Amino acid sequence: METKYNLKSPAVKRLMQEAQELSQATSEYHAQPVDDNLFEWHFSVRGPEDSDFEGGIYHGRIILPPEYPMKPPTIMLLTPNGRFEVSRKICLSISGHHPESWVPSWSIRTALLAIIGFMPSPGMGAIASLDYTKEERQKLAKKSHEFECPECGKVRHLLQEPSHSDDGKDADAVQAEAREIASQVIMKGEMNTDIPARETRVEEQPSSVDRVLTASNSQQYNYFIAAILVVVAVLLFRRFVSVPTD
Repeated sequence: METKYNLKSPAVKRLMQEAQELSQATSEYHAQPVDDNLFEWHFSVRGPEDSDFEGGIYHGRIILPPEYPMKPPTIMLLTPNGRFEVSRKICLSISGHHPESWVPSWSIRTALLAIIGFMPSPGMGAIASLDYTKEERQKLAKKSHEFECPECGKVRHLLQEPSHSDDGKDADAVQAEAREIASQVIMKGEMNTDIPARETRVEEQPSSVDRVLTASNSQQYNYFIAAILVVVAVLLFRRFVSVPTD
């Protein structure tokens, strides 16, 4: 692989480093380049515990741009799962749909953990999102073990078996990290949706111009009342003055 790419390329250096770091499968995730193609990876993630996806193994594909890590990867799921559409680009802050949110320090591992953390979240109408029922997702989780990738083979053989030993503690730590990453990415996504609410609150507060106009109107109203009182007083005075005396 080294002779196939320009080793001076930042993307090649970074991806070769990540391929080495992810070379050993864990019980929660695994990812490697396909056929020595550094810019196309396949991955597998285990469904998060205590969710509709628990027990499932989900396989997917990552396409990395030549500008990686300065630009984000494109991510899609290949295994039917009930949360993301199959073979469609996932719309997340860590994916190609939101290059403005991408942070170059994020990695393929970050993307895998974000997917794990995002799976239990509601679709909210996002691109390529699904909101299947709990029963449908649980059925797909069991069926996911039968999925076979033309490139990687049966997905159930791609991850280590979970255990209750120290590896189990590591799995719990990975799940916790996945939830943390997902929450950070969600907050990034919600920053834009929070702007209208903030603008609404500002609009509800009267501006300085409004306050001046309000004060002016109030002053004009007081002048009007005073003028009426003066007119009434003059009329009453004339009436009393014109009354004949005996």
